[in-house]
Amino acid sequence: MRLPWALPGSRMTIGFERHAIDTLLEADVLGASRLLGLSWHETWGVMERAVARGLKAKKRRVIPYLGVDEKSIAKRHRYMTLVADLDRGTVEFIAFDRKKSSLDEFYQSLSSKQLAGIKAVAMDMWEPFVSSTWQYVPDAASKIVFDRFHIMKHMLEAVDGVRKAEHRRLLAQGDETLKRTKYLWFFSEENFPREHAERFARLKNLHLKTGRAWAIKESLRDLWNYQRKGWAQRHWQAWYGWATRSGLKPVIKVARMIKTRLANVLTYCDHRITNATIEGLNSKIQTVKKTPMVSAMAST
Repeated sequence: MRLPWALPGSRMTIGFERHAIDTLLEADVLGASRLLGLSWHETWGVMERAVARGLKAKKRRVIPYLGVDEKSIAKRHRYMTLVADLDRGTVEFIAFDRKKSSLDEFYQSLSSKQLAGIKAVAMDMWEPFVSSTWQYVPDAASKIVFDRFHIMKHMLEAVDGVRKAEHRRLLAQGDETLKRTKYLWFFSEENFPREHAERFARLKNLHLKTGRAWAIKESLRDLWNYQRKGWAQRHWQAWYGWATRSGLKPVIKVARMIKTRLANVLTYCDHRITNATIEGLNSKIQTVKKTPMVSAMAST
C-alpha cells in the first residue's frame, strides 16, 4: 500500500529518513548507523535512496569546465574515474576503472547541446581519457588542458631519480651529503620551510646534479605564469634546450614526454584551469575509503 508518510517499499517513515539523511551529512555510514540504531546496510540504503532521488531531480545543464581524474580505490591497481564540475566543485560522474569506456559512459549521458557547451577539460596525459574526449567533445584539440600538477609530479619524480643515483654514487665514496634530503628537493623556492633554508642554500651551492635538476624543475613552473601562448612557447623552447642538454636522463625523459603533448599543455593559456578542485574532492573520497565497511567493499 502507498502510505502518505512513507516512501514506496520503505520500512521507515519519511520523517525518519529525513532525520537519517541529516545524520549522514554529519557522520560516516558506520557512525550514523550507530546513532540511528540501524544496521550498516539499512543506513547505506537510506543514503542510496537519497542519492538516487537527488540524481533524478538534478536538472540537465551545460558544464563549461570539466576535470577528469583517476583515483586509486583498492590494492592491485584498482581505480575509478572521477569527473567534476570545476566551477561548482561538484562530482558529476564516477565509474569504476580508468578505461576509455569508463569516460565514454559519461560523455554518452550528455546531450549534443551539453557536449557542444564544454569549453575545456582538465586531465592528465592518460591516453584512454584523451581518446574518449577526442571522440565525443567537439573541437577537443583546443579544449583538452593537461593538468599542470600532474606534469609537475612527473618532474618531481625526475628530480628524485637524479637524487637517488647521485646519492648512491656519493655514498660509494663515503660522502653523505644527500642523506635525508629527499623531501627538501620537492619544495618550491617560495614555499621553502624556514628551518631548512640555510641547509638547502648550502646544498645548492655544491653544484650537485640534483641541484641542477631542481633548478630545471623550478624553471618549468614558470611556464604557467605566462598569459600569452607565444611567450609561453618561447619559454618552453629555452627550457627544453636546457633540460635536454643537462645530461640528466630522468629530466630528459620528462622533457621529451611533455614535448609530445605540448599543444595541450599550452592550452592552459587559453583556459587557465587545473584539477586542483578534484584533488580537494579526492581527499574527501580518501576519508570515505577509510570507513571500515567501504574499505571491505572496495577490496572485494
